Amino acid sequence: MSEPNVPEKPSDIRTAVREHYGKAAAEFKPATQASCCGPAQSTNCCSKDVEEMSASKLYPISELTTLPEDVTGLSMGCGDPITLASLKPGQTVLDLGSGGGIDCFMAAKKVGETGHVIGVDMTAEMLEKARANLNKLGFKNVEFRLGEIEYLPVADNSVDVIISNCVVNLSPDKPQVFREAFRVLKSGGRLALSDIVTDGPLPQEIKDSLSAWAGCVAGALDVKDYLTSLKEAGFADVQLTPVYFDQQTVDEYVKEIVTEAGSKQGRSLVISDGVKSKVVELSEDVDLGNKPIREAVFSAKITAHKP
Repeated sequence: MSEPNVPEKPSDIRTAVREHYGKAAAEFKPATQASCCGPAQSTNCCSKDVEEMSASKLYPISELTTLPEDVTGLSMGCGDPITLASLKPGQTVLDLGSGGGIDCFMAAKKVGETGHVIGVDMTAEMLEKARANLNKLGFKNVEFRLGEIEYLPVADNSVDVIISNCVVNLSPDKPQVFREAFRVLKSGGRLALSDIVTDGPLPQEIKDSLSAWAGCVAGALDVKDYLTSLKEAGFADVQLTPVYFDQQTVDEYVKEIVTEAGSKQGRSLVISDGVKSKVVELSEDVDLGNKPIREAVFSAKITAHKP
């Protein structure tokens, strides 16, 4: 019999992610900030200091001022795919894992009345929030569809730009996500993602935790595998730019790793901000090659296009 909390099947991972983000949506109150990991009260998080990843830290303030807190407070991303995508009027945009809709609404303003934005999310509670926000905002060029990003409810060759914000890392089958993205994009279409990736292996304690899968770290691909998967799906001009977390976020995350790993003696992890460094003892299963964790787990800007 397998140990509990070990994600052996993709269905287990999807269930854990769906339950985690469904709860985040159901419990969300506008006064509560969120991050890529969930609401501020969550312990299944990349960092307990979620203010460091609130919408005001990710997007230009000018992009947020026209959106209500019902939208901006439910931001769960790790970057700004809207700026990365350089959207133009008239384009059709698809958001993979659209959540409460913040990126869809920002995209809607960029593509204008002649454009169209489709948000796809597998969590019913998130779709309910997004559609309620849509009704309040009155956008006519946005729609939200229930579906998994591995099997998109979108026609072939119908999308100009695909965006996503800290969602692909949650999928148990990322190559399939990229194949689907390639399928629905028009020739010449563009991919613009913000996502969590790694440079080297993750501690086994994290990889084996379903709660960490839901918290946007354990499912992250190694950067080399991420790029390879995109190229194998058919994408060209694949580019990935690291965006390293601030030191406070890193410190908070390491505390969580240490708590989960327990007090066993074993290898150490070097934590560095480029000026000062310190050693944190983790379990004997941890092996990051003494790489500073802010360089081993980081957010990334990823772009590519369909030839």
